[in-house]
Amino acid sequence: MFTGSMVALVTPLDEAGNVDYKSLQNLVEYHVNAGTSAIISMGTTGESATLSVEEHVEVVLKTIAFAAGRIKIIAGTGANATHEAIEFNQRFANTGIDGCLTVTPYYNRPTQEGLYQHFKAIAESADVPQILYNVPARTGVDLLPETVARLAKLPNVIGIKDATGDLARVNKTRELCGENFIQLSGDDLTGLDFVALGGHGVISVTANIAAADMAEMFKLALDGQIEEARLIDRRLSALHKNLFIESSPTPVKWAAKQLGLIENAQLRLPLVDLSDAAEPVVRQALVDAGLL
Repeated sequence: MFTGSMVALVTPLDEAGNVDYKSLQNLVEYHVNAGTSAIISMGTTGESATLSVEEHVEVVLKTIAFAAGRIKIIAGTGANATHEAIEFNQRFANTGIDGCLTVTPYYNRPTQEGLYQHFKAIAESADVPQILYNVPARTGVDLLPETVARLAKLPNVIGIKDATGDLARVNKTRELCGENFIQLSGDDLTGLDFVALGGHGVISVTANIAAADMAEMFKLALDGQIEEARLIDRRLSALHKNLFIESSPTPVKWAAKQLGLIENAQLRLPLVDLSDAAEPVVRQALVDAGLL
């Protein structure tokens, strides 16, 4: 259902800090034309942590409308309070959404049983396909493969975005959850290796600014042409690394503005503009990738 290069889409803001829906529409067109497999709206890269609930919902609904069925749309619905994640899940049911991406609860550090009960309650709250999202570096909690296996038995839980960078989990998760359980990398640096080991695709930050390259790379990889895919991956490797030189999405928004994909690189506090020291590093990565 979800394979290939999927983008963790930035949320463009205007100079006043309001959502720039014209730029958002342009981004959707960019990804449709580039061959991106799916758009993840209001994930971590979309600054979901600093937009209000109503802004969050409106951005997702506008993205669905702009896409007009031409590309799959996945809504970020994670929260550290289960009732809030359930609210998001229910609000996006029957909107034309293709799935929801739900991050592990952050800050409160639940046990594995707590994680199971959290995701179970969400999955049972509305008939929407659920993709689990494990990113311990940001949330402080690790969703272990054994817990994923328990959750995979629930009808609505169809896959996981794994941002641990631990490639050993690809085989482990497949053994526990079966071939049909969708495994998506959340780490651009290891994404191609993840697919080479049997993963189904990537949810990418790099794809925000190199959409066609990422789409082609993962098409090649899924067709078994790994060495051809590696040629693209090597060219993009500096981007994979340096788009995280400062807190994401700061570098990728700056890069998107340089390429004319968005009008402003505006962020919401506590994120601030890309530093003067980091700018030439990101610019060089764009040059190395053939984008500038």
